[in-house]
Amino acid sequence: MLEKALKGSKQYYGWIAALLAVIGVGFVFYLRQFQFGLGITGLSRDVSWGFYIAQFTFLVGVAASAVMVVLPYYLHDYKAFGRITILGEFLAVAAVIMCLLFIFVDLGQPTRVFNVLLYPTPSSILFWDMIVLNGYLFLNIIIGWNVLEAERNNVAPAPWLKPLIYLSIPLAVSIHTITAFLYSGLPGRSFWLTAILAPRFLSSAFASGPAFLILLCFIVRKFTKFDPGREQIQSLAKIVAYAICINVFFFLCEVFVVFYSRIPEHMDHYKYLFSGLHGYSALVPWMWSSMILMVVGIILLVNPVTRKNETTLIAACIVVFVGTWIDKGLGMISGGFVPNPLQHVTEYVPTIPELAISIGVWATGLLVLTALFKIAVGIKEEVSGVS
Repeated sequence: MLEKALKGSKQYYGWIAALLAVIGVGFVFYLRQFQFGLGITGLSRDVSWGFYIAQFTFLVGVAASAVMVVLPYYLHDYKAFGRITILGEFLAVAAVIMCLLFIFVDLGQPTRVFNVLLYPTPSSILFWDMIVLNGYLFLNIIIGWNVLEAERNNVAPAPWLKPLIYLSIPLAVSIHTITAFLYSGLPGRSFWLTAILAPRFLSSAFASGPAFLILLCFIVRKFTKFDPGREQIQSLAKIVAYAICINVFFFLCEVFVVFYSRIPEHMDHYKYLFSGLHGYSALVPWMWSSMILMVVGIILLVNPVTRKNETTLIAACIVVFVGTWIDKGLGMISGGFVPNPLQHVTEYVPTIPELAISIGVWATGLLVLTALFKIAVGIKEEVSGVS
C-alpha cells in the first residue's frame, strides 16, 4: 500500500516539496539549537516550558480526539463513521508523532529522552505519559493499517484487532488526562492547580480535533474522488458543537471559582492573561481573540442553519481550531508560569528560531498525514472502483 503515497498529481508533489522545504529550514534552526542550546529560545529561569511544550499539549488533544470517531463506529455500530474512521486514526498517528518531536526538540540534550527508558520511574507522571503516548501511537498504526488492508482485500479485519481497538479507546482519553496531570500535579502553580484541568483538556480536544478532521474531510473531497460523506461531517460538527460549549462552560466555572474566592495568587494568572499584570500584557489580545473565536464558533455550530451550511461550517471549524489553539498553545503554558510563585512577572515570547523549529515539526506532521491520507484515500477509491 505504500506505493500509493508515491503517486500523485503535480499539485500533490508540489505540496510535498513545499513541506520538505519547510522541514529543511526548521532542521537548520534545530542544528543551531543543538549546538548552542535552549538559550536561542525565549525560555528563562521562570518560564521553563514554552512554545514547544504548548504545541505538545495541544496536539495530544488532537490525537486523543480520534476516539470521537472510533468509539461510535466500533462500540455503537454507527456505520456512517466507517468512511472516516481510518482518517481519524491516521490523524492521531500524525499528531502523536508531532507530540514526540516537540518533546525531542524541547530537550536541551536530545539523548536524555532515553533516560525515561534506561531509568524507568513509575512514580513519575512523565514516565506514564511516555507509556500511553507511544502505546497509543503503535495501536493506531497497527489498527489503521490492518483495517485498511482488510478493506482493500474485501475481507473482515482479523479478530485479534478487536481487543486492540477496545484498548485504544481508554488509551485515547488517558493520553490527555495524564498530560493534564503533568500540570495539575504541580502544587506551586496556582493556574494549573485545579481538578477540572483534565476535563478542560478533554473538552477542548474533542472540539479542536474533530474540527480539524472536518476541514481535512473537505480538503479530501475537493482534491480527490473520495467523498467522506455529508452525514459523517454533520455528525462530527455536532460533536464539535457540544464539546466547544462544554469547554467554554468549564472555563467560566474556573473564572467564577477564582474571582469569587478572591485568592490573589489564583487571580493574578487570569489578570495577566486577560487584562495584564504589573504593566505586562503580551498575551491579552491573544486571549481575548481566543474567547471571541470560540464564542463565534459556538454561535455558528449550535445554530442548525449555519451548521448545515458547508461554507459557514468551514468558518466555524477554523475559528474553533484557532481559538482552542491560542488557549492551549499560548495561554495555558504561559498562564501557569506568569507570574511565578513569588509573584514576579517574567514574560515569555517565542523567538524566531523557536518558531521556525515549531513550524518545521508541524510540517513533518503534515507530511506524515499527507502520506497516510494519500494511502487511505487511494484504497477507498480502489475499493469503490473510482479511477
